[in-house]
Amino acid sequence: MEKATFGAGCFWGVEEAFRQVPGVISTSVGYLGGAMKNPTYEDVCAGDTGHAEVAEVEFDPGKVSYRQLLDVFWSIHDPTTLNRQGPDIGTPYRSAIFYHTPKQRDEALASRLEIDRSGRFRRLAVTEIAPATEFYRAEEYHQRYLEKRGEGSCRL
Repeated sequence: MEKATFGAGCFWGVEEAFRQVPGVISTSVGYLGGAMKNPTYEDVCAGDTGHAEVAEVEFDPGKVSYRQLLDVFWSIHDPTTLNRQGPDIGTPYRSAIFYHTPKQRDEALASRLEIDRSGRFRRLAVTEIAPATEFYRAEEYHQRYLEKRGEGSCRL
């Protein structure tokens, strides 16, 4: 099994999108990329921790490739908006790929370049690509939030 970690706005929708991918074994939502240790949801939403809301994905690379997960990532949000996805504004909602290996880093950088060259978006991607640091699992009520409520997405 391998891990992949993505930030693409509100972590509820990001988790739900990856949960649907065959080969994904498990998902967790949480906070990553900031300086504060053991942040709470309220801390992160205040915007001062530096953390992004993320989905950590455990996957079987024999069933789904990291590249396929990157394709899902690019399809579920607008990577050209800085620190914003829909109504969610601020650094916690930034577009980010947190890589766990040098191979993931290389694949993430190549895929961002492909997105920029594709013309799919009118602007260039502002997606942060950075090493995964300590992942802080969000409070239990955030885990599988949309599934618990019978909702398929949090898009307005």
